Amino acid sequence: MKRLQDILYRVELSKVIGSIDLSVTSICFDSRKVNKGSMFVAVKGTQVDGHEFINKAIKQGAATILVQELPSEIKEHITYLKVKDSSMALGLVAANFYDNPSEKLKLVAVTGTNGKTTVANLLHQLYLSMGKSVGLLSTIVNKIGDKEIVSTHTTPDAIALNSLLSEMVLAGCEYCFMEASSHAIHQNRTGGLQFTGALFTNISHDHLDYHKTFDDYILAKKTLFDGLSSDAFALVNKDDKHGLTMLHHCKAEQQTFAVKSMADFKCRVLENQFEGLLLNIDGQEVWTKLAGQFNAYNLLATYATAILLGEDKLQTLTALSTLGAADGRFQLVRSEGGVVGIVDYAHTPDALKNVLQTIQDVKNGNEQLITIVGCGGDRDKTKRPLMAKMACELSNKVILTSDNPRTENPTSILGEMQSGLEPHHYKKSLTISERREAIKTACTLAVHGDIILVAGKGHEKYQEINGIKHPFDDVEELKNAFKLLSK
Repeated sequence: MKRLQDILYRVELSKVIGSIDLSVTSICFDSRKVNKGSMFVAVKGTQVDGHEFINKAIKQGAATILVQELPSEIKEHITYLKVKDSSMALGLVAANFYDNPSEKLKLVAVTGTNGKTTVANLLHQLYLSMGKSVGLLSTIVNKIGDKEIVSTHTTPDAIALNSLLSEMVLAGCEYCFMEASSHAIHQNRTGGLQFTGALFTNISHDHLDYHKTFDDYILAKKTLFDGLSSDAFALVNKDDKHGLTMLHHCKAEQQTFAVKSMADFKCRVLENQFEGLLLNIDGQEVWTKLAGQFNAYNLLATYATAILLGEDKLQTLTALSTLGAADGRFQLVRSEGGVVGIVDYAHTPDALKNVLQTIQDVKNGNEQLITIVGCGGDRDKTKRPLMAKMACELSNKVILTSDNPRTENPTSILGEMQSGLEPHHYKKSLTISERREAIKTACTLAVHGDIILVAGKGHEKYQEINGIKHPFDDVEELKNAFKLLSK
């Protein structure tokens, strides 16, 4: 419970109706979670406008209502607070309600189209291995020390985010590494947080169903860097043409990393194998367990972040060599018959290209690469033909299949993917809507030495169809298919 005056710190109010001399038991933007004494924040979302639920929140016991637009009916004994942007105010009041936990630990945000999950997880692993007390907020899982909490979003809402950070502070965490999605930044879920640093991995074609234009997508990422203080650091991938864009008007200490160009932190790939990479980082050779040039960037970003946080160079490189990939990120599954299976979350054209190019760089030349790929429903449709075309251009055989169709017809999604194929691609491609059958088929087509890439879902343990999440795990399906063939 907090005094209302205290949780309004830094919130710009344009109008106040009622008393602010009262206590608030909880902060809610979902009227179903309101209880007696709650503050209800009416947020205009992409699907629902919270202003429509003000009366319901009051009936549930809300004593304070924070709005962008005052309702036509003002009820007695209720405090109404009007602000310009209630989503931004939600971040501020949530931070204040939980005593601004982000100011009590070193919080680093990782943003970008690809690599967010890997880099955040690598940083978490790295700091644990160095004996630090550390938290993690990621797509796969949230962690407070050794305690795991199931993750439902890449970046939690502002209330859940501050609650988790508060738990980390109480558990003695010194650091927290979190993924910051473009949706979360745009929706002000990270509003009110104090970042020690922010890291930009890359940006490519994704989420245009939400942001509408690529420029809007870039701007959402840049907003994170625009909000950094002069005490923070901003670390960007200089090899990405939009990396330096993130630094325009950024007050933080500006640092760059790169594999191809000159930068503050530099890396060269000396060897690239399925089992790992031999890298030269800042003049020091280090063997790592992650494969692919895209992971050279992820590892370099992890190293650079640790150095900017004050860690020792040699100790960091030594710890870096012990780290493993996050679940569903270039995850190897080998069959008894000598077939190499790879499960990867690649669900954008650029991510798929990176994984396929990595496999092409590592393979000896005679092995077949069989790629299984689909595209999610109710998401950016423009990438569907691009991903199918990319798969065919860089694979020997391709099976187009269902991903998470959600509320869309899987056949329609596959049709849109097929529209990107050239005439000569049809000879090397199959379309099998049932994902389990697609994986089994790929395994029957593969012989010793061949490589099967199962792309798109990675760590996910479900397949979402018409609002229902059915149990489905690409790694387990691949293992089961290999077992059937070995009998």
